Amino acid sequence: MILLRDSRTRRRRLGVAAVAGGLLAALLTAAPAGAIPDPGDSPADGKEVSRSDQAEARKAIESGEIPAQDEIVHSDNIKHVANIPKDVLPGTNSDLAFQGRYAFAGNYDGFRIFDISNPKAPKTVAQVLCPGSQNDISVSGDLLFLSTDSSRSDSSCNSTTQPATEKSSWEGMKVFDISDKRNPRYVAAVETACGSHTHTLVPERKNVYIYVSSYSPNAAYPDCQPPHDGISVIKVPRKAPHKAALVGFPVLFPGEGPDGGGNPGGPTNPGVSKTTGCHDITVLPSKDLAAGACMGDGILFSIKNPERPRVIDRVQDNVNFAFWHSATFNQRADKVVFTDELGGGGGATCNAEIGPNRGADGIYDIIGKGDRSKLVFRSYFKIPRHQADTENCVAHNGSIIPVRGRDLMVQAWYQGGVSVWDFTNSAKPKEIAYFERGPLTTDRIVTGGSWSAYYYNGYIYSNDIAKGFDVLKIDDRRTDPARWVHLRELNVQTQPDYFD
Repeated sequence: MILLRDSRTRRRRLGVAAVAGGLLAALLTAAPAGAIPDPGDSPADGKEVSRSDQAEARKAIESGEIPAQDEIVHSDNIKHVANIPKDVLPGTNSDLAFQGRYAFAGNYDGFRIFDISNPKAPKTVAQVLCPGSQNDISVSGDLLFLSTDSSRSDSSCNSTTQPATEKSSWEGMKVFDISDKRNPRYVAAVETACGSHTHTLVPERKNVYIYVSSYSPNAAYPDCQPPHDGISVIKVPRKAPHKAALVGFPVLFPGEGPDGGGNPGGPTNPGVSKTTGCHDITVLPSKDLAAGACMGDGILFSIKNPERPRVIDRVQDNVNFAFWHSATFNQRADKVVFTDELGGGGGATCNAEIGPNRGADGIYDIIGKGDRSKLVFRSYFKIPRHQADTENCVAHNGSIIPVRGRDLMVQAWYQGGVSVWDFTNSAKPKEIAYFERGPLTTDRIVTGGSWSAYYYNGYIYSNDIAKGFDVLKIDDRRTDPARWVHLRELNVQTQPDYFD
């Protein structure tokens, strides 16, 4: 460990597998004693569920309708090839990034670097303790970027939690030098309004621009004041990352009033989040396009000038979407998949009661070109396997599987597992493969499951909140052509043009 100072209902019997695993030793180096895992950044304790829900979960397991507790099941066309449990970083596992033979895994207590040159046996290269949710992670060249979205006493990796009502509290972006993967070096920090829940890179030759997504301002927070109707933009010079600085706060939802011009949420739109910023943004640099999932709104915008992004179109779904969470372009950039994180990721929403259109993906075609482009809704997609009422499950992070002429995606669904699906026909999406574990418990909801599931150079990598780092291999004629597409670097929210 490196401690740093600053510088479902249908029966499923396909492919039952035993849990694979093996604890890898962490890289240990000298460290200051003050940097310890912060309980304030750990997932909340499990929530009790009714006795009837408990009984129903146990009955479903006994009948084979859902997997047993911790049992692994998967479709015939997916194989589970490796699992690396959590080690010295006990917090919630979060997002993933990739570069060459390395995978970078965020965790609420820091981040972990894996050598995945042999995907069947990943090896831990480094574990960096630097608490601060969410620790959303990305890489570019020799730089690694980490989001902090919890109010801290300062910007260091030794910080502790501190109320956001205190002016001295800090939230924002951290920058690390990873030229030596075994010894990442903390080189810069930039404070941003309302912290950094997620971030997205817009890389250039000399600079890396960072779009910082954050939300939920409060008049009592000195550094997170309403209206918070845009995103923070940071510029990081590659050769002088210590000079990273905030260069603007472009407003995406202009309007009068204390909250700007975004979706007002309830009571105007009951059950819909009020837009007070963005949750996640995906950019497609080859097309100068970006798609934003912004709480109560989905947007399409131009990034021709990376410091001054400009909204082209904006959509809302006040019937079925509660919280616009993330966005993914298809390869031709004529579709966007938006996700709805109904329940915030901690609720059991993959059941018959919630139904197929809520807590799901929304598929939108992009009609028209340039500034006349419009987002047009086509259909919803949700995993067809109901989960127990003790399993947190909802649409979450995923990526394109690069196959020319098809729109294929792999996606995380928390305890709903990992789903591979086809949306080539925008109106008739369908699942083609899956992997999941049985519920963590049958008496309460404990947050777990796959946070992020991404395709990278022939394999699917999943960061499971509770169970660790999973590697999957899909063998299917529909996805096989993707094996020939290899990238030197992948930050899923900085979406590559795979075939140019």
